[in-house]
This record gives sequence, structure tokens and C-alpha cells, in this order.
Amino acid sequence: MTVAIDHVHHFDLGSWLVLFAYTTSVVGSTVGLACTQLARYARTNAARIGWLALAAVTIGGVGIWLMHFIAMLGFTTPGLPVRYDIFRTAFSAFLAIGAVFGGLLVFGARRTFVPWRLLLGGVITGLAVALMHYSGMWAVNIKGSISYDTELVGLSILIAVLAATAALWFTVTTDRLWLRVLAGLVMGVAVTGMHYTGMAAVRANLDPSAPAPAGVEVFTFLLPIFILAAVAVAATITAVLMATPVERASEPPAEVPERGTPVGSTR
Repeated sequence: MTVAIDHVHHFDLGSWLVLFAYTTSVVGSTVGLACTQLARYARTNAARIGWLALAAVTIGGVGIWLMHFIAMLGFTTPGLPVRYDIFRTAFSAFLAIGAVFGGLLVFGARRTFVPWRLLLGGVITGLAVALMHYSGMWAVNIKGSISYDTELVGLSILIAVLAATAALWFTVTTDRLWLRVLAGLVMGVAVTGMHYTGMAAVRANLDPSAPAPAGVEVFTFLLPIFILAAVAVAATITAVLMATPVERASEPPAEVPERGTPVGSTR
């Protein structure tokens, strides 16, 4: 006889994993927002796009995607296997990077503060966090099915949008290092808060008699991805450190006038 169980663990490896996931998100977000800030000083459109692409990879790939799967190490269905569809998992990574890049392009990272760009960029970037989370959950296979509490899903998306908008705002209001770090901390709150609110929305109907779920264990792909991400972040940090003196020493290039309030740099 089939027995239905509605019970999962979200912190199976301990609360330290939450801090590790949050730290990963903060590092990726801080480095990515630094690239976004440097895009304001790019002397050509190609350079601007290049910095925004690096920002998308570090924010979307590391700060969002990698954080999600590190946190998912704590997700278990006691006594039953959890597996991941590798193609859907990879697809969620491309979605995260692409969606963040789209949000940053709208935001523009220009020295002119335009409220609608900030708001729309924040909405798109926040939705990118949510898109990655739920597309990543699409890759999860268990003995049974997963559904969601719609109110908590809505709350998780709201958290992501508000915090992502605040983080982007920091990148155009100041050049102070500590505020850039604060922006990364805020973005980390957006990603981590959205993730665990989204996980609280999970409703699992487990069926021990169901066939074994298809896919691979999270450890199978997470370790090599983590090493690759560490190399990517280190390379991006090096690029930021090398570019900063040059970019900051020169005036930003002239831009097409746009409605908005110029934002001065606070040194």
C-alpha cells in the first residue's frame, strides 16, 4: 500500500550551510556589482557590455545559481533519494546569467540616474533570481511530486525584487568601497532570502513505492562547478583590480542625454 508523506528537510547538513550559501552569494554579487559600477566609466560601448557580461556571470552564475545549489545540499527527503536532471540544471544556469544580463542592460550602469531604468532593472534582476530558483527546482526529481504555496512564492519574488533594486541603487549613488560591499550584502539577502522563502513554499507529496527518480546527485556536478566558479571569480576580481586605476583616472565618455538626475561620485 502506498503511503503519502508530506515531509522534507531543508537544513539536513546543519545551519552552517546557510552561512556558506549566503557568503557565496555575497562574493558573487559584490564582484558582479563592482563590474556593473565599472561599466559606468567604460570609454566604449563594447567595454561597457564586456563589464556587464562579467557582472552577469558572477551575479547570475555564482551569486544566484551556485548559491542555490549549495543551499540545496541541505534539501533531503528522509530515507528517499533526491536527484537532479542535469540538462534542466544547466538550463537554469543559462537562464540566470541571461536574465541578469538583460536586467543590467536595462539598468545601463550609466552615470545618469534614471529612475525608470533603476526600477525596471531591479524588477528584471529580481525576477532573474526567482526564475533561476524555480527553474532549478524544476530539475529536482523525488519519489513523488512537488507543489508550492502560492502566497509564499509571491513573497519570495517580492523579496528578490526589492533587495535587487536596492543593490543596484547603491552602484550608482557612490564609489565608496564599503557601500559597494554593502550592496553585495544586500544582494546576498535578496538571493538567500528568496531561496529559503521559496523553499518554505515547497509542498512535497512523497511516495515510497514510486520508481527511483532519474538524474544525478547534487555532489556529482557541484564540486567541479564550484572549482570553476572560484577560478572565474578570482579572474574577475583580478580584472577589476587591474582596471580600476585606469577607469577611475579618466572621465566617463559622453552619453546621449537622457531624462534623469546626474549622480556624482563620492570619493
